[in-house]
Amino acid sequence: MTAVEPNPAPVVHIVDDDEDLRHSLKFLLASVDIQALDYPDAPTFLAEFDPAEPAVVIVDVRMPGMSGFQLQEELAARDYPAPVIFCSAHGDIPMSVRALSQGAVDFLEKPYEAQRILEVVQKQQVDARERFTAHAARSDVQGRLEGLTQREREVLRLVIDGMASQAVASRLGTSVKTIDVHRARIKAKTGSESLGALVRDVLLHRVEV
Repeated sequence: MTAVEPNPAPVVHIVDDDEDLRHSLKFLLASVDIQALDYPDAPTFLAEFDPAEPAVVIVDVRMPGMSGFQLQEELAARDYPAPVIFCSAHGDIPMSVRALSQGAVDFLEKPYEAQRILEVVQKQQVDARERFTAHAARSDVQGRLEGLTQREREVLRLVIDGMASQAVASRLGTSVKTIDVHRARIKAKTGSESLGALVRDVLLHRVEV
């Protein structure tokens, strides 16, 4: 029987205009078997990275063209779940507060303290795997809901609120039979084992109906 190989650890993306720093950090991570890819600027990263691959992003705050903060905003707009670690040789408290308030997981000062950055990256690799797994599950539920009509979404929202068919029918001004038809269609369109299972998935993954 062939052994199943474990999933590889999330890759680390290093986005920094300082070539020497990128290469030294990449070498440091490789010393503990962490795969890293490096990019000289944010546009290059955005053009080359695989958004479906679990990853951690290390990004410099100050870069020509698109700054680290602008890259962070773009990744958030794309609903990219990777943990983002900011770094800067000119860090200050307001800058770190801004980064963390916008969703960064850490803010490190250059030059790096080797053990510190290794600990941060290894911790975030664990978090990245969990984030990407949750993101994939949420995307799956969202995709299953895309085929629903507006009326079916209304019915599903009321079911999620805990309302039985009779109460839903009364709220929407229609018959219980019609609501039961909608419920059956929702179940069929979403490929759910039951409407209860669909409700559980929607609530578990915090999907907006």
